[in-house]
Amino acid sequence: MSTRTLVSTSALNRRRGRIVYRFTATTVIVGFTLIFLGPLYFLFTDGLKSTHESVQVPPTLYPHAIHPGTYADAWTVGGVGRLLFNTLYYAFGALAFQLVFDVAAAYALSKLRPVFGNAIFGLMLSTLMIPATVLVVPQYITVSDLPIVHMNLVGTPEAIWLPAVANGFSIFLLKRFFDSIPDDLLAAAAIDGAGRMRTLWSVVLPMSRPILGVVSIFAVTAVWKDYLWPLLVEAGYSPTRETLNVGITQAAATSPQNVVIAAAAIAAIPPLIFFLIFQRNIMSGLTTGSLKG
Repeated sequence: MSTRTLVSTSALNRRRGRIVYRFTATTVIVGFTLIFLGPLYFLFTDGLKSTHESVQVPPTLYPHAIHPGTYADAWTVGGVGRLLFNTLYYAFGALAFQLVFDVAAAYALSKLRPVFGNAIFGLMLSTLMIPATVLVVPQYITVSDLPIVHMNLVGTPEAIWLPAVANGFSIFLLKRFFDSIPDDLLAAAAIDGAGRMRTLWSVVLPMSRPILGVVSIFAVTAVWKDYLWPLLVEAGYSPTRETLNVGITQAAATSPQNVVIAAAAIAAIPPLIFFLIFQRNIMSGLTTGSLKG
């Protein structure tokens, strides 16, 4: 039984059909590549332009005079180095907390099956229907007066880390993956004397590397691109702890346009590298639904 495609096999066997097919495929691929890479190209090249050329309308396609010192100014004068360290600190701190607590929650809901586990999981998923902006005020009230212990976390890294911990979408992805792990493997580990924590550490987590990579990308990206929440809980309280988005936005009022663009280009490099490292885990983690025996 032959597989049906947009282009028939008989058309591809003809010379004209192959030429038309390859021309169309190449045009589509090159077109989409230009669409996605175009903004990045202008982002990095505009940082090499002079101040006048960077704000010129219409924009120039390439720098008429290259000014590499703009990136050095953004790093030193604009303080991008410090802002970059702060953002990395917040992003990977949130990632560490999210992996610990969300993995534990997903594992408990998937394999330990606590009482009212389905109801709790349903309530977690219902939080995905609430717009993030609606939660800003309740979150700020919570971190300014933490329940039970009555601590004020505003101006501390924990104010960014704690709201990122309970992520319903990450728990959903992790639970769906854990559900695909056969219970026979966990039973075999229990027969060998492994407890619940040992089974999670030695059996479940090594098999869950793809989905852990996906969750890591989402967790780091969410903190990296956030602007409003770090502005509320960090800027003004601890100026030396500002994130890249907040610091660059505030620097835009006093710094030349080309320096601001160069700072934005530097800020885009770490997430690009992080994505390139874990790109294979994205589709493999999202599409994994079963394990072969």
